[in-house]
Amino acid sequence: MPQRDSVSWTTLISGYSHNGLPAHSIQTFTSMLREFEFHNGQTQDKFDPFSFTCVMKACGCLGCTPFALQLHSLVVKLRLGAHISIQNALVDMYIKCGAIGFAESVFFGIEEPSLFCWNSMIYGYSRLYGAYKALDLFSRMPEHDSVSWNTLISVFSQHGLGVKCLFLFLEMCDRGFNPIFMTYGSVLSACASIGDLEWGAHLHARILRVEHGLDAYLGSGLIDMYAKCGRLELARRVFDCLEERNEVSWTCLITGVAQFGLEEDALALFNQMRQASVVLDDVTLATVLGVCSEQNHAAIGELLHGYTIKSGMDSYVPVGNAIITMYSKFGDFEKAYLAFRLMPLRDTISWTAMITAFSQNGDISRARECFDLMPERNVITWNSMLSTYVQHGLSEEGLKLYVLMRRRGVEPDWISLATSIRACADLAVVKLGMQILSHAIKFALISDVSVANSIVTMYSRCGQIKEAQKVFDSIYVKNLISWNAMMAAYAQNGLGKKVIETFEDMLKTECKPDHISYISVLSGCSHMGLVVEGKHYFKSMTKVFGISPTNEHFVCIVDMLGRAGMLDEAKEVIDEMPFKPNATVWGALLGACRIHHESHLAETALKNLVELNPEDSGNYVLLANIYAESGELEGVANMRKLMKVKGIRKSPGCSWIEVDNTVHVFTVDDTNHPQIKEIYIKLEEMMKKIEHTGRYISSVSSPHRSQKYHSEKLAFAFGLLSLPSWMPLYVMKNLRVCHDCHSHHCMSTLVLHFGLILNLIGQQEHQAIFINQLLTDNHLVHTSWRRESGQILTPVHCTRGSSSTLGAGAVHSYTIMIPIELEQDPVIEGSVSLKERRCSVHSWIFNSR
Repeated sequence: MPQRDSVSWTTLISGYSHNGLPAHSIQTFTSMLREFEFHNGQTQDKFDPFSFTCVMKACGCLGCTPFALQLHSLVVKLRLGAHISIQNALVDMYIKCGAIGFAESVFFGIEEPSLFCWNSMIYGYSRLYGAYKALDLFSRMPEHDSVSWNTLISVFSQHGLGVKCLFLFLEMCDRGFNPIFMTYGSVLSACASIGDLEWGAHLHARILRVEHGLDAYLGSGLIDMYAKCGRLELARRVFDCLEERNEVSWTCLITGVAQFGLEEDALALFNQMRQASVVLDDVTLATVLGVCSEQNHAAIGELLHGYTIKSGMDSYVPVGNAIITMYSKFGDFEKAYLAFRLMPLRDTISWTAMITAFSQNGDISRARECFDLMPERNVITWNSMLSTYVQHGLSEEGLKLYVLMRRRGVEPDWISLATSIRACADLAVVKLGMQILSHAIKFALISDVSVANSIVTMYSRCGQIKEAQKVFDSIYVKNLISWNAMMAAYAQNGLGKKVIETFEDMLKTECKPDHISYISVLSGCSHMGLVVEGKHYFKSMTKVFGISPTNEHFVCIVDMLGRAGMLDEAKEVIDEMPFKPNATVWGALLGACRIHHESHLAETALKNLVELNPEDSGNYVLLANIYAESGELEGVANMRKLMKVKGIRKSPGCSWIEVDNTVHVFTVDDTNHPQIKEIYIKLEEMMKKIEHTGRYISSVSSPHRSQKYHSEKLAFAFGLLSLPSWMPLYVMKNLRVCHDCHSHHCMSTLVLHFGLILNLIGQQEHQAIFINQLLTDNHLVHTSWRRESGQILTPVHCTRGSSSTLGAGAVHSYTIMIPIELEQDPVIEGSVSLKERRCSVHSWIFNSR
């Protein structure tokens, strides 16, 4: 053109923008700016405001916030901000760029915003502040139109607030606004999200009555709604009645069929879709690739992968994500990683899928490497990495990641909190758990049932059973996991009768138990010596609820019979098991043999244990202790020789306590601590006081080294020296506690009047003894039980009454729950390396505060 004015330029800019070429639109706009000359505002009239609205629309499509700020500055410079169209375009552009704060500033700077601005800000507020803030802004609008109502209904539907979405739809109709096809789509999606079939059917009837037919859009919504509400036959009838079927209709039906586990039918529908010459889009392919994630459809999945490469659709992000997930479920992690590396574009779902794949493969280092390389992360990604650590027993690393997550300003959701509290439960660190509990209160997630369940577990594993009970009672709607968590809490803290009471209360609520429920019940019967009741529950598990017993249930039965001294019957139960018993079952029998000094049967148990788990030193140690307590020194020597020949080394013991944000580690007969002299003096004072009661004698015998200076005794003495008298002592230990230390701890809490919590870390495949003691001025009663091996162990929790109650006839109840294993046994002695001390369990989190 020999001459070009603003209309010429604006026409070209608008043409590019409307035809899906936003980059060309912006390029043309910049060329226009270069051609026009600026002379102190004299060129203001040369510009058509419509050219700015077109280029702002293009900028919003690209989501380029820096260029949006430049356009805004140019509008201010040229004094074009008073135009309503410019105001509308500015607000819309910032919202599409995700810069809601800038949109808000522009919006509140407009004296009388148009309806377009109000409607745009409703959507913007929903992205920045959530659906209810958008509703608040909606209520402040001077007037509403159908777009306002449709936008708000769509917002609540997209946020999963289905019930409120339905109420808004009713209010919209009452106000005289007629819904359009997009309104129906949002409301049908809301019905599907809450599973409200009655409402969905009502909408279906209304659509047929008012709209006089179904198009592909509404038909797809109905198919999706009926499928998600569990009425697949109705979804199929709607599909068959559609005169026009597009790729969305087919995809909705395929997804619905796949949700019912009918993979073969879903693949048959996909073949019919291809025969009908329907164009395949990225959503359809991603859906079908998800159907092929089962191992028996691996060949079809690989063929589909080849088709995506041939058609060029493997470059679509949803398709690439589905390919990664498919290969991960096949267990072919290298192909999953190859597909990930070949993706030209990746989103957070891509990275999260790869992290999950590495986690499933047990490759934690590569999962973390992938996490660190992510360009941006959301809370789901943080949760994925956090769960990876906790599920693989790296709870300490998981808590470090949670701290990093909070430092980066990421707000946790219920999954973050539940997982982090579970990590605290695994480490039995209640102080950290209470800090995370405060976050749950801060973010209004304390009432979430999953978070509450994890809090119950944390308190119970830290010995605070009353706090666990309070949290359990506060759960308004308890699910099966809630009941199981509370029953496990009682079982782990030796309260067998409370387990049975809770189980019966659960049955009254018509909550059906599962195999985990019965593990706690049988464990409770075992702790209380309720053999008859235990047998009854074991039989009812199968007859009443159809639950097949597993190794864990047989462990409880063997443990229960063993505690009652019925060793022959326990052996018969093992012999009659319908499958091969694992090491945990034989471990329970071995522990029972130690209690009843049955060395012959213990040899049989050890023989089977060695076959199943030859590297576990605990089994050899336990049998050696049985020989030692029976006076069979030759058997002790044989065990020592056997362990030496096989190169098996017993894990050395250490204990640690946190004082002033520093973790202090002790080993048996420790001499390295800077205050070791004061510690030994304090320990001697403790010994004299408890020996003076006549109820405790320090254990020194020929087959054992002196148990006087075991590591946890040194840690307790240091705690008494360093911590105030009102503070409970919180000691961590990596091995089980010997009989002498157990008696020492019980008497110390009574005589010295302090609270004691001892946590045992890393205990597996061993036995434990639980002692429920009733101490009075005149007698000390012990009732001993064995605990099944393999169970997660809980702390010793000794709490004292106030000093004013320590008069004549005062009674103090102690629930002492500590496993029994000699820290220095007759089999092997060893030094503790720095790696084995586990001395950094929780000091870091307090230093970060």
